[in-house]
Amino acid sequence: MAIDEIEFYWRPGCPFCMMLEAQLDATDLPVRKINIWEEQGAVERVRVAAGGNETVPTVYVGEHSLVNPGMAELEDLVRSAAPQLLGE
Repeated sequence: MAIDEIEFYWRPGCPFCMMLEAQLDATDLPVRKINIWEEQGAVERVRVAAGGNETVPTVYVGEHSLVNPGMAELEDLVRSAAPQLLGE
């Protein structure tokens, strides 16, 4: 299955989410933003990545996930799992 976007799971009021979102918005990466309080099934997907917790931000690149990643860590994952998203 081809990966065509990053899934960014967040919730309102989360300062870590806002920081990562701003960094993602400054890139050309395709990102689907998913509010875990509004989208059905989102909390469960976050719990899978976060060991049963609702820790956000959680990011998926295909089946690979990162919990509360830094931008460098996320870029490394994109380079290895979905380099086509970089558009370089």
